[in-house]
Amino acid sequence: MISKSIKATFICSLILLTSCKEEAKQTPQTAMSDNVLIQEWTGPYKGVPAFDKMSVDDIKSALEEAMKLNLEEIEAIANNTEAATFENTIVAMESAGKPLNRVYAYYGIMGSNVSTPEFRTIQSELAPKLSDFRSQISQNEKLFQRIKTVYDASQKTPLESQAQRVVDLTYKQFEMNGANLDAEKKKRYAEINKELSTLYTDFANNVLHDEENYITYLNKDQLGGLADGFIKSAAKIATDKGEDGKYAITNTRSSIDPFLTYSTERELRKQVWTNYYSRGDNGDDYDNNEIIAKILRLRKERVGLMGYNNFAEWRLQDRMAKTPENAMDLMMAVWPAATARVKEEVADMQTVANELGDKITIEPWDYRYYAEKVRKKKYDLDSDEVKQYLQLDKLTEAMFFTAGELFNYKFTPVAEGSVPVFHEDVKVWEVTDKDSGKNIGLWYLDPYARQGKRSGAWATTYRSSDSFEGKTNVLASNNSNFVKPAPGEAVLVSWDDATTFFHEFGHALHFFSADVKYPTLNGGVRDYTEFQSQLLERWLSTDKVINQFLVHYKTGEPIPATLVEKIKKASTFNQGFGTTEYLASALIDMKLHLADPTDIDIDKFERETLDELGMPKELPMRHRTPQFGHVFSGEGYATAYYGYMWADVLTSDASEAFREAKGGFYDKEVADKLVKYLFAPRNAMDPAEAYRKFRGRDAKIEALMKDRGFPISK
Repeated sequence: MISKSIKATFICSLILLTSCKEEAKQTPQTAMSDNVLIQEWTGPYKGVPAFDKMSVDDIKSALEEAMKLNLEEIEAIANNTEAATFENTIVAMESAGKPLNRVYAYYGIMGSNVSTPEFRTIQSELAPKLSDFRSQISQNEKLFQRIKTVYDASQKTPLESQAQRVVDLTYKQFEMNGANLDAEKKKRYAEINKELSTLYTDFANNVLHDEENYITYLNKDQLGGLADGFIKSAAKIATDKGEDGKYAITNTRSSIDPFLTYSTERELRKQVWTNYYSRGDNGDDYDNNEIIAKILRLRKERVGLMGYNNFAEWRLQDRMAKTPENAMDLMMAVWPAATARVKEEVADMQTVANELGDKITIEPWDYRYYAEKVRKKKYDLDSDEVKQYLQLDKLTEAMFFTAGELFNYKFTPVAEGSVPVFHEDVKVWEVTDKDSGKNIGLWYLDPYARQGKRSGAWATTYRSSDSFEGKTNVLASNNSNFVKPAPGEAVLVSWDDATTFFHEFGHALHFFSADVKYPTLNGGVRDYTEFQSQLLERWLSTDKVINQFLVHYKTGEPIPATLVEKIKKASTFNQGFGTTEYLASALIDMKLHLADPTDIDIDKFERETLDELGMPKELPMRHRTPQFGHVFSGEGYATAYYGYMWADVLTSDASEAFREAKGGFYDKEVADKLVKYLFAPRNAMDPAEAYRKFRGRDAKIEALMKDRGFPISK
């Protein structure tokens, strides 16, 4: 998962899943600051964040000082008495905000990786200030008029392609953020953004509260079906939480997934399932339903100021889908096949339950458990057996191998202590070109779940690549929530988690391979930016990766060919579940933003909309509305969660290009086109045009349906 802002100076996401542009230079003003969080990065690799000196006490003053400095830069640009040009307006804006971007790197880590109650208090205080700051830039009339002058001139006399692209994107972003509104509407626009910023922070903190405080403790008589490694990890977590002798199931996906898949304790499965899918929906001080209703009302009012009928119409205008209708058409083309497959999966599970003498009717907390038994029956495939060959360390090596084959990158561990990290679990590698040895950047990996770290998996950048002031290197990271093993134990993960690991690494490779001149062009188009990472998932199941890196964690023996064959045969297994739980969330996201939010009851809307769609009762949405952080802890994925499906159409179609090539997934010619057209341009090229250059045509949905084992309409 990733979000990428277009303009660092005023629309950096509060969630900060990726940091904004950074340049390792410094102005005389910033050199005088005593606050370490605002200072230029020093040390090796063109400077690195001083994560070892990061302090909650410093973050508020650093951010306030950095905002002040950035506003001074913006005022200087806006009040320049010379006629507006690309250089003195657009390039000057691209160059501004370096101290702020440095502070944002720390702010993002504090919010996502090492959050504390003290930081959350400061975060709540800063949210409205950040909103005011962004509004002062997006509503700066003099600045916008200079941007418009450059934009209008470029429409008559186009600039070189990357310069033109950054002008177009900058003008469009200001326009979409109300730059053309009159003074009264601008005032209300800013007020709405300020209120939303607080609501987004509150939403995220409420979910984090419920993840941290709803823990299920087991005794030794309640461990039936669970793997030894999982049991040892659960014991250590319980001990760390002061419950020695017990076993903790935390309220995060990495903990609940294996428990729901293997635990023989049905009532405990129900309890764990309920805790997880009730996050933000417990009718207490941390309930998110009214917050969501307020967010929806404010979003609709805000875009209404600019004449749009709804938030979705406004949001999708610069996405590949262009309109809500196009996004809905794609989702509804897949939905019937997905829900029909769920019915088949449930029937298979009910048959197995009956054969076992389990007198039950399949409920949502049973789905993973009986699906696993069906998998074993149909394909003689045991997910726990597969996990013995999926070691985190070996998967990391497999990703490095893939990067070497496709991108010519080499990953070398940096000496421990030579690069500051924000937690002892974080490891760092230098990324270089295999042939020339040229430094590409650093890759940070933060793999384990812990108190104060938000759930899920994501990629982020601390410094992105650009060249307009001299070529920068990239500082990027991947963040996961694997359950930390007991000392001396290997980290074994599921096939799904291994796929996600590759996915997030795909985002990192997208960062490293960027060949763009201006920072704005590192931004992404939401329904396209997941494509590259989803595509990289495909290399996990290639023969070269399987044969070299999937080895037994105890014996070192390669995964048996018979087991590999079972995995490949079962590749479309449970696609009903996976596709339906995802699409349900994407459809609710879109329908919420198309609905009238005046008196909306969120729980009722979710329930009734799912009923109308024919949502199978045996499974939930992947992200129920009260915990849907993609959509309500910021705006990155609001009316854009469909983008994973849009990107998956591209992914499936692009995979066909490799399958058809002489060298398969390691075909040199196709790999070169992959890097040249799909990774390196970032947002320097229109995504649809970039894909056509790679494939020679637009993508087709047939490959997606085939990949999922769904029938293809004639």
